[in-house]
Amino acid sequence: MNSELPPTDADAPRPAEGYAGDVPPALAARWWQEGRAVLVDVRTDAEREWVGYVPGAVPVAWKQWPGMVLNPQFDAALRAAVPPGGKVLLLCRSGVRSIAAARRATELGIEAYNILEGFEGAADANGQRGRTGGWRQRGLPWRQN
Repeated sequence: MNSELPPTDADAPRPAEGYAGDVPPALAARWWQEGRAVLVDVRTDAEREWVGYVPGAVPVAWKQWPGMVLNPQFDAALRAAVPPGGKVLLLCRSGVRSIAAARRATELGIEAYNILEGFEGAADANGQRGRTGGWRQRGLPWRQN
């Protein structure tokens, strides 16, 4: 008897416009841990330093603090992080900046996926993150300085 459960819709990438798709955090973690994709954290250095980071993820800010201006080194850093023909999983705070980064990665010829919910998830009724989803809240690997 096969003890493995069949994949559910929650385990599959969701179609997206302008990039390969959206993936739930658990699926992203599995692909990354299996070596099937490179995990790139597109949050700012400040966010990773103060809020937490994923050990082993490649830090390539999409926008830079302060001012949140586009990182002029993004393209080169992403190309350096993802081997030719490889796929990338993009992580931001809530899954919004990573969509823009996934679209840009696709323009660069990289198979790119946005990680749904991001690192911290959506804000709750009190305007606080980290309680309603996200990489960290779901118990996936992370650390804080």
